[in-house]
Amino acid sequence: MQTFSKAERLCSSVLIENLFKSGISYHLSPFKFVWLEASENNVPVKTVISVPKRLFKKAVDRNRLKRMIREAYRKNKNSLYDSLLEKKIHLMIVFTAKSIIEYKDIEEKIIEGLQRLVKEINQ
Repeated sequence: MQTFSKAERLCSSVLIENLFKSGISYHLSPFKFVWLEASENNVPVKTVISVPKRLFKKAVDRNRLKRMIREAYRKNKNSLYDSLLEKKIHLMIVFTAKSIIEYKDIEEKIIEGLQRLVKEINQ
């Protein structure tokens, strides 16, 4: 199922703040992945994607990057969903590069990041 519905998005500012405070993170250039096990979710993973305004002043650039990251995540999240079984997590993907990169590079790194996330969760 290759969708990214409203139910799969993490929107609560309280939950996002909690994710930053006590989440487990790792850096995989050009992304930083932050995750935390959740208690109440109706979907296995709730995700938020962030492109800092500090790095990209123009909203056009931030929105373009977020669209590409969302698409790469949407197409490749099945491996993460399959490995979670009964666990539920909150996930934040932060873009940390200082320039816009091509979609194929974004997709490769998202796949690599999700595979590492699967390994970390199942330890």
